[in-house]
Amino acid sequence: MSRFSNTVIGLLNLFTLLASIPIIGGALWLARSSATCESFLQTPLLVIGFVVLIVSLTGFIGACFHLAWALWVYLVVMLLLIAALLAFTIFGFIVTGAGGGMNVSGRAYNEYHLEDYSPWLRKRVEDPKYWMTIRSCILGSKTCRDIVMWSPVDYLTKDMSPIQSGCCKPPSECNYGMTMMTQDLDCYKWSNDPSTLCYECDSCKAGVLENVRRDWRKLSVLNVIMTLLLIGGDGGMTEDTSFIEK
Repeated sequence: MSRFSNTVIGLLNLFTLLASIPIIGGALWLARSSATCESFLQTPLLVIGFVVLIVSLTGFIGACFHLAWALWVYLVVMLLLIAALLAFTIFGFIVTGAGGGMNVSGRAYNEYHLEDYSPWLRKRVEDPKYWMTIRSCILGSKTCRDIVMWSPVDYLTKDMSPIQSGCCKPPSECNYGMTMMTQDLDCYKWSNDPSTLCYECDSCKAGVLENVRRDWRKLSVLNVIMTLLLIGGDGGMTEDTSFIEK
């Protein structure tokens, strides 16, 4: 019976080891996303993913060599990791609940407003030093280059990414015959200089946060699935560890 139980535990550890791969993959996907230019999401996910990987290997070795202490270490650490992943997922749903674009009359694209996003997200992009890094990333990604040659008709009929909408053009409501007191301040931050454009506009920061919001919500769905799978694996592990010590 003990040998059978060890086999089951080994398979469960292999299962959780494989479950760590999508977590790490999701974090690397965010890291390689040149359109987002926001890197704070992947760091905790990479940490969780690699710890799950290492702990699963520990549990797998413990099951193969009948090391009860290794299995108990695996079980305790995995429970803590499940709690961390669950907390990260819940937090992600909370901070990305607000936001989203607003339709622009007669246009195919949406526009985004910084005040629509959660205070926690806004605080990050409102930090001048942090924003300088993101701004440099957007410049390096040449995101705005794709729409430089657009005609007026293109602006009416073509869609834009959130960053293109917020960073590569002035807000649609801008009328440069009006005074500063009667329109969005972003209208006066706009410049035709390719190195300036609307990179200092609140609409640009909102575009970045919209990309973050979309990526984080996709990742949160993956995290929910992975958490449920890890809970299932840990549940089976809890039932079987009693046989190891016999």
